Amino acid sequence: MQKVTVKIDGMMCGMCEAHVADAVRAALPQAKKVKASRAHGEATFLIDGGFDAETLKKAVDETGYTFGGVTSEEYKKHGLFGR
Repeated sequence: MQKVTVKIDGMMCGMCEAHVADAVRAALPQAKKVKASRAHGEATFLIDGGFDAETLKKAVDETGYTFGGVTSEEYKKHGLFGR
């Protein structure tokens, strides 16, 4: 499982966060735990397998926000109490 971080510029409010999260979910239905943060200027999600960064960029751009790049890293699920 991969944790993906997408840098996004232009989010100003909670509705902006919701629009971005909805766009990610629509573009990548297999994405889990999708969250967007205007304070951090990014959206994060978990995904099994690969994904098309160009599809993600197009989805973000179509919402009117600016796609600033994407990174991913291996996600290790932690058990109860972080063990």
